[in-house]
Formats: sequence, C-alpha cells, structure tokens
Amino acid sequence: MSTNKTSLDALRIDRSAIPAKETSWAPVVIVLLLIGGGLAWWMLRDKSPAVQTATAREQVISSSSANSGKAVLNASGYVTARRAATISSKITGKVTEVLVEEGMKVELDQVLARLDPAQLDASLRLAEAQREAIRKSIDEIAPTLKFALEERERMTGLIKTGAASDSDVRRAEAEASLQTAKLERQKAELISAERQVDTWKQQLDDATIRAPFAGIVTSKNAQPGEVISPMSSGGFTRTGICTVVDMSSLEIQVDVSESYINRVQAEQPVEATLDAYSDWKIPAKVIAIIPTADRQKATVKVRIGFVKLDPRILPEMAVKVAFLNAAVADALAKSATQRSITVPKSAVQNSNGRDVVWIIRDGKLERRAVSTGTAVGDDVAITAGIAAGETVALNPASTFVDGAKITASKP
Repeated sequence: MSTNKTSLDALRIDRSAIPAKETSWAPVVIVLLLIGGGLAWWMLRDKSPAVQTATAREQVISSSSANSGKAVLNASGYVTARRAATISSKITGKVTEVLVEEGMKVELDQVLARLDPAQLDASLRLAEAQREAIRKSIDEIAPTLKFALEERERMTGLIKTGAASDSDVRRAEAEASLQTAKLERQKAELISAERQVDTWKQQLDDATIRAPFAGIVTSKNAQPGEVISPMSSGGFTRTGICTVVDMSSLEIQVDVSESYINRVQAEQPVEATLDAYSDWKIPAKVIAIIPTADRQKATVKVRIGFVKLDPRILPEMAVKVAFLNAAVADALAKSATQRSITVPKSAVQNSNGRDVVWIIRDGKLERRAVSTGTAVGDDVAITAGIAAGETVALNPASTFVDGAKITASKP
C-alpha cells in the first residue's frame, strides 16, 4: 500500500518548480505610439481656414452723380439699326438649304441659302443649245454667201462681153444681198442667244442667296421645302430667308416734342440709359434732327449715335436719354475715359474709419487700405489701393491677420 502511494506521489507535478510567467508590454507600447503620432499630426496639421475669393477687375465708369439734374431735356425712344434688311431672293423658287441660324454672324457675300436649281439649269442648257444651233446656221450660210458673191462678180464680167443679160446680173446681185442679209440676221440672233445664256446664268447664280453686308442674323424666316418669292403672292409663299442687322449701325431714335426741340442741337452730348441696365450710363451725341414734324403727335424725330458700341446694346431695346449742356459734356467725357477697379462690396471692410480689403497672395493674407468710389449694383469702385487681377477675400473675418495662411475657394 505504501509502495503504491509512493508511486502516485512520484507522478504528481511539482508546480513550485515552474517559474512565474513574465508580462509582455510590447502591444501597449505600440498602441501608445499610434495614439501619440495621431495627436501630433492633429496638432501640427494646416489649420488655415478656407475663404471665398473674387478677382479685382478693371472697367470704364461714368460719374452719373455729376450729370444728375444737369440735363436740359429728357426723352425716351428705342435702339434701332440704321442698316438692317430682310434677305430675299431675286427669283421664285423652292428652298433646298438654309445655312444660317438666329444669332449667327455673317460676312459680306456669305452664302445664306440655296434654291432648287434644276429648272434653271435645264433652261440654261436649252439656251446654250439654241446658241450653238445659230452658230451652225452661220457656218451654213457662209459658203452660200461666198458663192453668191462670186456669181455676182462673174455675171458682172459676162455682161460686158454680152454673154449674160442684165436680168442675170440683177438676179445674181439679189441673191448676194439675200445671203448677206441672212448672215447678218443670224449674227444678230447669235448675240441674242448669248444674252439669253447670260440671263439664265445670272438666274442660276441668283439661286444662291448671299449676304449683302456683314452683320448678325436676328430672325430666320424660311425652312427647306418652302417656296420663296421676291414678291408676296399669297398662300404659303415666303418673301424672305432671314433678317440681317449691321450691329455697327446701331443708334437711338427718339421723338421730341415740338415745344422743346429748340433745346436740341446737332453734336449735343447725350447720356443714354437702357431700361435693361438702369445703372449703366452710356455716352452718346446727337447725329441729326430730322427736318420735319409729325403733325399728329406734334413731335420731331432725333437721331442719336453711341460714342462707343457695346455687345449689350441690342436693336429695339427701350432707352431713356438726357440731353446735356456743354459743361456736363466735359464732365461726361472725363468720366467716360476714367478707368476704375471694381470688387464686390462684400470684399470691403471698414476698420477704424478706413476701408480695407484683404489680398490673397501666395496663400497668405495681406491687409490693404483702399479708397472707394461709386457703387454699382453689388460692386464698388476702388480708386486706389489695388490693381486689376489681384485676388481679394469676400466677407473677411475679424480674426484675419497679416501673413496668416489662407485657403482660397471660388464663390
């Protein structure tokens, strides 16, 4: 029994002999390093705020305040084109091709449309064939005329010897005269046939409709398949392909009451304002006073020309005009040539009684004191302080400081 107990005790594991397990700190260290690196990145990252920006732009401005209340007469009218035409064809025909659209710019002699040339081409070939037939007739008459002339000479010689009678001589002369007349008639018919060929060639060329002057297409009046004619013939016949306006001939026409026409003179300065752009003062001048009155309206028509045209000025726009005196003319001329820098109003900040803007250069803020001028809409004129093309910050924050990094973004 004791022997068995001794054997079992020998098989028991002595745990006091196993060394204690050491704790591993490697995972903890790695986690702490990751946390520390993330914290350092967050603290050192670029914290420059993003701000909306705009570009300072240069433009011509006019001082409307200087002209306010200085007009000797006010009137209203419309922008008209001195040179405008509805382009039609010289012949009647079916439209096969229209090469223009509204708003397209066309040059002198540019092809606008084409008509069906089949009938004209057939008529031209017929006229050319008739001309060729007349030429053949002339070639046919030539030897006959030559024989008649030789026969007349021979008979004239024979009558001297008595071998021919006077009747034979007269017969030979009549035949020579007849053949000569036939030849002259055929030559005249050849000239007529050539003129006929020229006529059909011209009509064939007229089937191609071209622009009579350079301008802008304002309306398209015909489509392929329609019949067009230079005269109105009723039904579905068109009388025009398109309307072309020479934008360089735009002017203003106003009706001035007879009672005040004495206040208007040729070359008088005018300030025009389009209804579409009420803040835009356009320099203009009187071109002519039409020397007749409208008895029904008791008005006199006055033509006014723009000093400088602008793409925003369009035909048939409503416009108001102010006829100015000589003193205001000088002010208007100066204001028309004065150039100014404009920026959005939201870019200007008032600091200690002064207007300042924040320029963004190389990703950094730069404070700039400026002098402001006339405000037009959402923009304000800057008369001094910045140059055209510089980038300004919109809605600048009170925390902005010189040299601070900034991230620019489009508005």
